[in-house]
Amino acid sequence: MSELQPKAVVFDIGRVLIQWDLRHLFGQLIEDQEELDWFLTHVVSESWHHQQDEGRPLSEMVPERKREFPDHAHLIDAYATRFADTIPGPVSGTHDLVARLKRQDVPLFGLSNFGADFWDEFRAAQPVFDGFRDIVVSGHEKCAKPDPAIYAIAEERFGLPVNQLFFIDDKAENIAAATARGWHGHVFTDAARLEADLIRHGLLTA
Repeated sequence: MSELQPKAVVFDIGRVLIQWDLRHLFGQLIEDQEELDWFLTHVVSESWHHQQDEGRPLSEMVPERKREFPDHAHLIDAYATRFADTIPGPVSGTHDLVARLKRQDVPLFGLSNFGADFWDEFRAAQPVFDGFRDIVVSGHEKCAKPDPAIYAIAEERFGLPVNQLFFIDDKAENIAAATARGWHGHVFTDAARLEADLIRHGLLTA
């Protein structure tokens, strides 16, 4: 590899390695599609969930939301207790890429917007992360992508020059924040395009 090529891969988690969809849980609990759409827009929405990613504890979020929407209290409780049911499964093809990178001794890291209250149980059920050198979890750090602060934390923890980091994330704004700091970046859409980019950057052999 040349000095300009990345030497380590940093993975986002949700929608890159693991599927995540609130609808997967609440579609089991709310039969009417219009009601489900309303609930996911106004009650347990991704924007509300993002407070978990930013470090706000469930012990604050859930009681507050139940006071706002008392008729949906049991569903809000399900958000807190059935997080595993928001995960349909792995993202197709990416776990195979992780395995290939491991076999080629490429250093692997994680940088994820992920709630601290959900992390330990989730991590224990996901052997794909075995062998990752470090994973920066936004809920633990109380700041989330694309805040530059979380990239600075990752840089310090990973201990590599920024131009050696190849970051994979499904959100363009998160990649833009990384490349602005000198990281390499890939906006994830599917495993085939990611594989081609990893090969192009010298991180995988064809």
